[in-house]
Amino acid sequence: MATYTLTHVERKPLSFTLPVLALAGGFAGLFVGTAQGSALLGVVGGAVLLAILGFVCVTMLDGAKERPARWAITIAMAVAGFLVGSASGAVVGFLFGWFFGWFIYWIGEGRYRANLVPYLTPGQVLWHYTFRVLCGLIFFFLITPIVVVMPLSFNAEDFFTFTPEMLRLDPEGYSLKHYRDFFTSPDWQQALWNSVTIAPVATLLSVTFGTLAAIGLSSEHVPFKRAIMAILISPMIVPLIISAAGMYFFYSRLGLQGTYWGVVLAHAALGIPFVIITVTATLVGFDRSLTRAAANMGANPVTTFFRVQMPLILPGVISGGLFAFITSFDEVVVVLFVGSAGQKTLPWQMFTGLREQISPTILAVATILVAISIVLLATVEVLRRRSERLRGMSPG
Repeated sequence: MATYTLTHVERKPLSFTLPVLALAGGFAGLFVGTAQGSALLGVVGGAVLLAILGFVCVTMLDGAKERPARWAITIAMAVAGFLVGSASGAVVGFLFGWFFGWFIYWIGEGRYRANLVPYLTPGQVLWHYTFRVLCGLIFFFLITPIVVVMPLSFNAEDFFTFTPEMLRLDPEGYSLKHYRDFFTSPDWQQALWNSVTIAPVATLLSVTFGTLAAIGLSSEHVPFKRAIMAILISPMIVPLIISAAGMYFFYSRLGLQGTYWGVVLAHAALGIPFVIITVTATLVGFDRSLTRAAANMGANPVTTFFRVQMPLILPGVISGGLFAFITSFDEVVVVLFVGSAGQKTLPWQMFTGLREQISPTILAVATILVAISIVLLATVEVLRRRSERLRGMSPG
């Protein structure tokens, strides 16, 4: 918690500071009060408390006492949270205290304008931060269901809800037994093996066909490019249940329904659109004169592709391959139609566990899949930035 040296910002009047702080305190109090059974009391108490703290910090304490004041607010809210909700309440109180200790001075001292151009009107400043708050709320709405699953996977009991021991952060309320069940259960290990053997092969096929299709569609002389592109990416647009039903009837005619290669080909068809889109985006900035220069030097098309094109479009190819892998590894609808009991993948086993027997091991598997997805998506982002640097779209 550091103090600040203000240059072009000035302290805001209490007629502006206190209502803003009261509004923020009421919003935070809404969640605390709802958890305690009285939303109205939480809103009123939070608004009054933060307004009083803002009045004291802004009017009675100068900038030299900012650090002690913020620490005092943080510790006081942590103690209050411990009295209300034991250890978990102390953690929440500490986070609230840390944030509001910073927020009081950020508003009261006018620091919210420090990084903005000085000619913005109050309405423009309001929209600037309102837009960011809305984006944060949307992100919170999307990420909360995923985040809730992770601590539940360490539940010592066979429940899908937080136990009192977990809420108190009691070590006895947490256990790794669901992860042990996953790594020792023959059914789960067979499902993991099926996913591990199906997804890489499907990804390889997706990358091969998707890359070739993207390169072909990037040529200027190809007729009906828009129509062909629409057909190739249709698996992303058509509802998955319709694609699954179509694949079931088609593969049944070919004798592939219920076989390993039937599932692989079905997942490859779902992954090809991702490869086409990412590789096509990479080819947008590709310099065609490089391939013509390679041809003038005597290189055949295959050599030109692997020695000239491939190194430059490789980030897009890998990104598309990662998306195709995630699609295959997490897919459940198509494999239910096309696969058989011998091709039961992890998502299929999870679906069966929810439908036939409520097994908390599902939470551990879900956490592992989320961790894998985060790692792969982080890799995609790194590759995207590398691709932009190679094409000169961003500074190195």
